[in-house]
Amino acid sequence: MDELNLGVGSRVEHPQFGKGVIIQVRTEAWEITFIENGTRIIQRDFQGLRVMEAIETPPEIVTYEKIEKSLIRVLRRFTDLQETVPMGQKWIGGKMVLYPGDTSLKEKEIPIDAFFHKIVMVRDRLRVLEQRVNSSTLNDEDKLNIQQYITRIYGSLTTFNVLFKDKVDYFVGDKGS
Repeated sequence: MDELNLGVGSRVEHPQFGKGVIIQVRTEAWEITFIENGTRIIQRDFQGLRVMEAIETPPEIVTYEKIEKSLIRVLRRFTDLQETVPMGQKWIGGKMVLYPGDTSLKEKEIPIDAFFHKIVMVRDRLRVLEQRVNSSTLNDEDKLNIQQYITRIYGSLTTFNVLFKDKVDYFVGDKGS
């Protein structure tokens, strides 16, 4: 079924939901409104769908999905918006205590949640800096030098990876150096 290029307006029949019309084309599925069963998402690889009238989608058509992916890419590249990054469960509600070398001074307690939030902000701002360097008009040698410096910063921050819940969020420095 996925070899068909069914577009918006194509009429189909589903063995369970009956007759319907494709109202939206997605990468892996079609959104179909069925006469008696409402709107459903049907995967493109579903074998039971019978095509009653095919209307092909022009290859240059922009779908909602494509617009959404492009917008997400632009927002990540040009803003300081940060994604929600989960902290490791064992650290939630914990605190850090900093003891000064001078025993006449009082220690400082910091909630780990607040510290973790700052670490995530540093990571996100480094990513934005990295993207801005890569899209700048600097020559390739200058971009490479700055990129290597940013990579070394990431490496310096790997100590804090212990706070992250998921490895995908870890800082990664220059591997093998």
